[in-house]
Amino acid sequence: MGAFSLIVLTLAAVLFSAGGILAGRLFNKGSKNPQKGQPYECGIPTNTSPWHQFNVGYYLFALLFLIFDVELIFMYPWAVVVKKIGITALVEIGIFIFILFMGFLYAHKKGALKWM
Repeated sequence: MGAFSLIVLTLAAVLFSAGGILAGRLFNKGSKNPQKGQPYECGIPTNTSPWHQFNVGYYLFALLFLIFDVELIFMYPWAVVVKKIGITALVEIGIFIFILFMGFLYAHKKGALKWM
């Protein structure tokens, strides 16, 4: 795949995206109903501001989940080729898991895994 193919693919992506946005703006009536700007949750009208601060622990928990989820994505290809590579693959995955385990211990020490 050469540079020309990459340019054509990028151009096609930009054109399809711009075309979708342009079509939406051309064919939309665009009524100015004030209820469209209201926040909606479960059919219950809100009586306070919808902007609430959440505890940062929820975001840390989600990021830790993503980190360990991505770990599994990296471990599958390793498991497929471990016999071909040999002891080198075993040492590399050991270092990888050790680093992730140290991150897990750090998060546990900081209290990021305690649910509120």
